[in-house]
Amino acid sequence: MRGLDWDNPYRIRTWQELINWVNEVGFLPLFANSVSGFSAEEHVSPLFWWTGDPEQDPWEWREIIAKSHQVAYGKFFGNKAGFISVDWLPYFANYRRDGYDFDARWEDGLVGRREKSIMDLLTGRDDDGDMTFPDIWLLSTELKKKAGFGKEGSKNFPGIITSLQMQTYLVIVDFHRRVNKKGQEYGMPVSVLLPPEAIWGYEKVTERYDEKPAESWDKIMERVRTCFLGNDDKEIIKLIGKRPV
Repeated sequence: MRGLDWDNPYRIRTWQELINWVNEVGFLPLFANSVSGFSAEEHVSPLFWWTGDPEQDPWEWREIIAKSHQVAYGKFFGNKAGFISVDWLPYFANYRRDGYDFDARWEDGLVGRREKSIMDLLTGRDDDGDMTFPDIWLLSTELKKKAGFGKEGSKNFPGIITSLQMQTYLVIVDFHRRVNKKGQEYGMPVSVLLPPEAIWGYEKVTERYDEKPAESWDKIMERVRTCFLGNDDKEIIKLIGKRPV
């Protein structure tokens, strides 16, 4: 793992400091990548990963941060995990969705039935046409079964879920351990996914819909260039995606 020395004054020391930095730069992958400096990993200590210590372990921090709803967490960068501030989320939503709400994308034949089977469990519409969301949040393991994925059903649940996160139709909002028939928790924590509108509201998430997706992309690209100097544009594009036509 990359990272900073323990006594480095610039080292991020807590999960709240990491949130503060995400809010400062706007968005950030969790792990180191081909863009130098553009990750949480490079700014924390490499000593405590996967130790289970919530005070020091960045892997634990990602769960705490997702639950806090202070920033968005999910697979947003080259199909890998990262964070986006609430202020920058609308730029990603406009660019990645290409101006489409999921319903409109489905109506235009741009997504398949596997995606729709998942989104139908997580969204609805009231009598006024406004988005609604489930009162009981599903673990991703439960979502997989209810959406018809499995040995005898649809395939590639992980890939579909990742794609929906990359398009910002879903974000990870919580983690829970599974419960057995005796009511006992077991196993590793499992993610809970919801549309970002369920947490931050439709108006906030879509507030950049009035500009062209390419304009949102330009602002995202320029932000990386400004905050992480000296990196190749080609490497940045591998993470944030190509400029829409």
